[in-house]
Amino acid sequence: MGSINRYIFRTTFGAFALVLISLTAVIWVTQALRDIDIMTSQGQTILVFVGITGLIIPLLVLVIAPIALLIAAAHVLNKLSTDSEIIVMNAAGMSPWILFRAFMTVAVVVSIIVLSISAYFAPKGLRMLRDWLTEVRANVVSTIVQPGRFTSIESGVTIHIRERRANGQLVGIFLDDRRNPEERMTVVSERGELVDNENGTFLVLQTGVVQRQQVGKKDPAMVAFDRYAFDLSQFSAGPQAVKYSIRERYLWQLLFPDPKDPYYVEQPGQFRAELHDRLIAPLYPIAFVVIAFAYLGAPRTTRQSRTMSMVGAVGAVAALRLIGFASTVFGANVPWMLVPQYVAVAFAVGGGAYVIQRGLIIEPPAFLNEWISAAVARIERLTSGVTAS
Repeated sequence: MGSINRYIFRTTFGAFALVLISLTAVIWVTQALRDIDIMTSQGQTILVFVGITGLIIPLLVLVIAPIALLIAAAHVLNKLSTDSEIIVMNAAGMSPWILFRAFMTVAVVVSIIVLSISAYFAPKGLRMLRDWLTEVRANVVSTIVQPGRFTSIESGVTIHIRERRANGQLVGIFLDDRRNPEERMTVVSERGELVDNENGTFLVLQTGVVQRQQVGKKDPAMVAFDRYAFDLSQFSAGPQAVKYSIRERYLWQLLFPDPKDPYYVEQPGQFRAELHDRLIAPLYPIAFVVIAFAYLGAPRTTRQSRTMSMVGAVGAVAALRLIGFASTVFGANVPWMLVPQYVAVAFAVGGGAYVIQRGLIIEPPAFLNEWISAAVARIERLTSGVTAS
């Protein structure tokens, strides 16, 4: 790899990493806010919150990486054109294919990253996320022993504990149960403790009052008690076998599914669609770079043609990705619909390679350029008139 190719590779890969990290961070924050209840209502620390929500990052990278590569390639090509470097290289006799090699090297590296994430890291992160969320949300004991806060351990059940002593005794307990639409139960107790035995987990309350308010009755029924047990087992998932969704399966599990797998028996089409979506994912970075270079890699002399080429590249990439998405969705029910995504990628790579090899310039139709020029001139006249007044 020559010095020019090393420079382009370093610049493109650096821009790709910057865009990827920025977009992933922004989208991760928006996704993480949906699970903020892990901290607020489940009593977990910020480290647990970040750890749990951070497990979706491989899946985000899988989706964002091809787009980040497209943005990086377009940025570098536009920079090379603005600085007249592409024109100088072309005048010096350098073939566009030689310049394209550096971009293709970055695309291959990104494709390997996407393949590894698609095959292992994204499913692994989703599996860990499911296991961790199940464990956190099933841990009723750690949830309800947060003193000084009203905690909803299930829809309609709220509990408050004033204090937890060093010996584990709970003091000042308030429990409100509204799950039964015909009756609301409120329990107030001076103290209590958590008891685990072979029958389950119980909150054993001592010295308190149970108030039951039935619908249609004005006065509640109140009963004082010395000892009262509230069953918490119903809120704890307990040890159970976790069933992973299709998205959480490793690539080899999609290639060689277990014939007795309930998901595979019920949804074989979804397995097939997910498999092909994983297989074609590493091809998108290569296709996107080929399209970007085919539109933007040739030397340009006018800003207008480069702008239209940028729009054309974005449109071609959007159309290619839309075909892939539609092919995956419809291919779950109609197997032959999985073929168009491969045809579209092959056409994009083959057509783009032909354009690059021949040094062709993809230009919009003349009438479109004239229409845009007229629109720009009209806007400039209106702008100058407003400024003058």
